Amino acid sequence: MFLGWTSGLDADGAGSKHYYIRQLRDMKGSMSVPLMDPHQLGYYGRLCGWALARAHARTGRASLVSGYLGTSEVFDHAIADFASAYARQNEQDYRRLLEAISAGRVLAADEGRS
Repeated sequence: MFLGWTSGLDADGAGSKHYYIRQLRDMKGSMSVPLMDPHQLGYYGRLCGWALARAHARTGRASLVSGYLGTSEVFDHAIADFASAYARQNEQDYRRLLEAISAGRVLAADEGRS
């Protein structure tokens, strides 16, 4: 079911975490995102989201994953903590981008927005 596994220190360097690595299929493609108009970019984003959801929904046998995770809420809390930290990082990155645009360190174009 898994391609492999490894373990390593957590972010604080205090404890060990376990990770599994998988690859169902090596099917890659690319698009020229800078050449897309807003409609094409929106469609491409939805398509990428659909593909990602399909990939995650097909990660393996549910009973094995369930057995691996167990019945505690440790995984649930870890996912919630990760999602919150990720959202905070996105907000911080966006604020920094706006600051960089205002300071002239990043050039931005507002094309077709009203």
